[in-house]
Amino acid sequence: MKIPGGYPGPVTATRPDTARPGLLGQLSRFIAVGAISAVVDFGIYHVLVSLGLWVHAAKAISFICGTTTAYLLNRRFTFDSTGGRARLAGFMVLYGTTFALNVGVNALMLSVLPEATPLRLSVAWVIAQGTATVVNFVLLRTVVFRAPRP
Repeated sequence: MKIPGGYPGPVTATRPDTARPGLLGQLSRFIAVGAISAVVDFGIYHVLVSLGLWVHAAKAISFICGTTTAYLLNRRFTFDSTGGRARLAGFMVLYGTTFALNVGVNALMLSVLPEATPLRLSVAWVIAQGTATVVNFVLLRTVVFRAPRP
């Protein structure tokens, strides 16, 4: 139905058609986002432990905070994706799995590293984070935020 006066109807905003970054672009952006998310995770972890929170609860809370940061930044900046419920659900399943991996590796490292190890908490955190990061990048790129097929 045409409105008198030549009004063309509602105008919708669209994102400009930009190409997704390639593997190296995504990897470098993922590393930058990961560094920011890691600072969030690492900082909260150490603050909560220093406040007397049980180390595994502190790891769980800090992981959730870092993960939230990672999702928001990776969705737009790294993989140039528009979200949606299916992507959010995929992200949550992936990070639920890597949450268990991250907390498990952290607990394992704390149990095998000698008590006298300098920076024992930090070393355990770095090993757990590194393990989960590799798994996350591969599955985010190939499953959660994969480019649509032409």
